[in-house]
Amino acid sequence: MSAAAPDRDAGLQPERTRLAWRRTTLACSVVAVLALRQALRGSGSPVEVTGAAVIALIWLAFLWVAHRRIRELAAGRPRQLAPRAALATVACTAALAVFAMAVIL
Repeated sequence: MSAAAPDRDAGLQPERTRLAWRRTTLACSVVAVLALRQALRGSGSPVEVTGAAVIALIWLAFLWVAHRRIRELAAGRPRQLAPRAALATVACTAALAVFAMAVIL
């Protein structure tokens, strides 16, 4: 009876988590697009262009972290979210919100 332990049956939890990451990515994309649109509708000053570039970079960083996590969740036994990835996600979300508000105001 020393059979190898089968992969755990996680049920639908990884699927729900993967869908949550996709929803968060979609929401982040909408915020980034609206902030970029607002930034580029202005006078085109260097400050506005720099703000738009920073928003785009933050959005790309968040997409990179989310894509990696979604890909890891597809595995039979996904690893825990690394603290560095969690911190990057929170930092990207907060920075995107701050820059979006700065552009709007």
